[in-house]
Amino acid sequence: MEKQFLVDEFKLTESWRLFRILGEFVEGVETLHDLGPAVTLFGSARIKPNDPVYKKAEEIAAIFVKAGFAVITGGGGGVMEAANKGAAEAGGASVGLNIKLPFEQLPNTYANTKLEFKYFFIRKVMFIKYAAAYIALPGGFGTLDEVFEVMTLIQTKRVKPFPIILVGSDYWSGLLEWIKARLKDTGMISPDDMDIIQLIDDPEQVVAHVKRFVIV
Repeated sequence: MEKQFLVDEFKLTESWRLFRILGEFVEGVETLHDLGPAVTLFGSARIKPNDPVYKKAEEIAAIFVKAGFAVITGGGGGVMEAANKGAAEAGGASVGLNIKLPFEQLPNTYANTKLEFKYFFIRKVMFIKYAAAYIALPGGFGTLDEVFEVMTLIQTKRVKPFPIILVGSDYWSGLLEWIKARLKDTGMISPDDMDIIQLIDDPEQVVAHVKRFVIV
């Protein structure tokens, strides 16, 4: 009897989890549906305001807003805070999609549209579904996860081939060299797959590259 009770309780818990998942999807879609053209900026939560990377994220976001784009971030500190700050202070839509974590991730104060997620995968859907380009500044595991997820979706034609831009040659060039040597040159990916991702350092050129693909 006790075993059956535990099985039934587990099934009930799983059923309610599905409702929570659906609720997060509904809230995300309802909030972002009318956002308009947008770009998602990825990057580390650990970058400090006095770091040049922080300043560059802030600048890129402001230029995107002036070009008619909304800016979406993960809603936390570091690069995310910088991008939300740049977008908000430029008078644009500054979206923060925060994730509930037991440490490190607290929502920044610069997002003027805020959502909070329990589930990473729903948050990632929102990053991708409502953006027309993906910009990655230096970051850790989370940033790499987000970049490779978008690359995979584009490679497998699950989403349109929107631009993916890495900002920071000194940070990203080693990774791109590894991808070329270990993936492309050994046949693990097609040569054309290298075109999915671009390395651009200048903020104005980042925005100009996206504008070639996206009509605002």
